[in-house]
Amino acid sequence: MTIGDLRRQYHQQLCQNVLRVNSSGLVNIADSASVASRQIAVSIVEQFGHTLTSDPIPGQGLGSQFEHVTKSFLEQSFALVHHLRPGKWRFTLNTSISSFDQYSHLASIQAAVSTDPQLKAALGGDYLITPDIVVARYPVTDDEINAAQIVVGDSDEYCRYTSLRVRNQPNLILHASISCKWTIRSDRAQNVRTEGLNLIRNRKGQTPHVVVVTAEPLPTRIASIALGTGDLDYVYHFALNELLEAVRQTENHAQQDMLMTLIDGYRLRDISDLPLDLAI
Repeated sequence: MTIGDLRRQYHQQLCQNVLRVNSSGLVNIADSASVASRQIAVSIVEQFGHTLTSDPIPGQGLGSQFEHVTKSFLEQSFALVHHLRPGKWRFTLNTSISSFDQYSHLASIQAAVSTDPQLKAALGGDYLITPDIVVARYPVTDDEINAAQIVVGDSDEYCRYTSLRVRNQPNLILHASISCKWTIRSDRAQNVRTEGLNLIRNRKGQTPHVVVVTAEPLPTRIASIALGTGDLDYVYHFALNELLEAVRQTENHAQQDMLMTLIDGYRLRDISDLPLDLAI
């Protein structure tokens, strides 16, 4: 089993559980008001080679299904590179960042802010964001640390503060925060930047990977969250190879130029790149 095999399974599951086409041929990642969006979306699903149904999906169910299928792909594919990033890992959906070592202090701050209007006005709003998918590492026991040779001893004099040692702290360590955006249609999509800055500014310790996975077909809309640096590592498209071909077929030079700007500018990658990037 390769990452490529898992990618094909990922697309098959999306075609079965999330992607839909209506009687007019409109795929549910497309913007009905945009000719380019409709054309690109149709081309992408045709390249998948799976027949889509028109069975309706509840509004909230679509995003939830996308998160679930994406989490499954990432968990399976990351396991293939375990030799590159050994450790005990956990992939979960919709878990508050206060559950993790770098952000455990935020729960008490949030509690204080919620009961004090003046403090809330001074410090701002909600600290306890809940990413769509989180990847976390379990801290390790001294026996694990000393598996090959004695690294830490019984003395409490040294290595007393590192988060990796379960003897020092019991919380999982947040390794990655992954936002799933089925499409990018409104200013609400910009909240991924706010969440990214929240994770960077409010941490105590290591900064986790902060990424977005999207199925948006229009490169110009992907650019609205992908361009710039500082708040996100990268944006990952659920089918970048297929998107490249679909955009080429449209002969829409504005979309072609933007797509290449995002790729060549190291802002957009394929979903198959994410498991290996998580191993960094």
